[in-house]
Amino acid sequence: MSAGRDPLAAAGAGPEGGAAAPAISIRGVRKVFASGGAEVVALDGIDLDVAPGELVCLLGPSGCGKSTLLNAVAGFAPPTAGTIVANGRPATAPGPDRAMVFQEYALFPWMTVERNVAFGLEMKGASRAEIRATVDRLLAMLHLRDFRARFPKDLSGGMRQRVAIARVLAIDPPMLLMDEPFGALDALTRRNLQDELLRIWAELGKTILFVTHGIEESIYLADRVVVMTYRPGTVKRIVPVTLPRPRDPASPEFNALKREVSALVMEEQALHEAAETSGAAGE
Repeated sequence: MSAGRDPLAAAGAGPEGGAAAPAISIRGVRKVFASGGAEVVALDGIDLDVAPGELVCLLGPSGCGKSTLLNAVAGFAPPTAGTIVANGRPATAPGPDRAMVFQEYALFPWMTVERNVAFGLEMKGASRAEIRATVDRLLAMLHLRDFRARFPKDLSGGMRQRVAIARVLAIDPPMLLMDEPFGALDALTRRNLQDELLRIWAELGKTILFVTHGIEESIYLADRVVVMTYRPGTVKRIVPVTLPRPRDPASPEFNALKREVSALVMEEQALHEAAETSGAAGE
């Protein structure tokens, strides 16, 4: 992967020489849930732009609204107030331009690897030749060719997540929304899939919005890390990650940035723990 890849520059100029329109534009987003007769403000005043081809991580403690914001961008749960525009259109409902990758893999257990990857194309009515060519290419890209006839139960967690990624790439969305996709994996498998994701991202140029609890993971992957506050979730700080790729987590520069981001997150984690303690004491 090129060490100098700049998605903002790569996006090129927009109309009349201006900057290209954001792939994701979030303005004044607020999300309120009803809980036990009361209202819980999950998100409040979120403003964020993501450039085409950019990889942005949402980072923060449990309860900060990372997944809530991702689901809003996906169109699964529109905000109570504010606007979200994705790929030039209001994100008021799910669409094939925004593919979601979950932590739970979400594969069809009765289908082989090959059939799982082909499913979206079959639903779109693609020709057999197109389906075959696309599936072959993605199985090769994700090192799954030898497993095409296996069922999900026969695969490790890491292999299942590879299949899940291949399945969303098959429909060729310009945007991937990833909700802690590597959170359930062991450390070695997680790093391997992080590298696979970066390779695919560099090759295909997708826009990626990635939710994580992992401070090191966010710095290893992202162009920018959006640190969110504990409830109500707001943008605490946006941290650019300008380290060249491939990144070395043992380098002094990486660890200096890790200390900076850790301090921001731990301030919010302390608020989370204080709220949990207060809630327990009140029961």
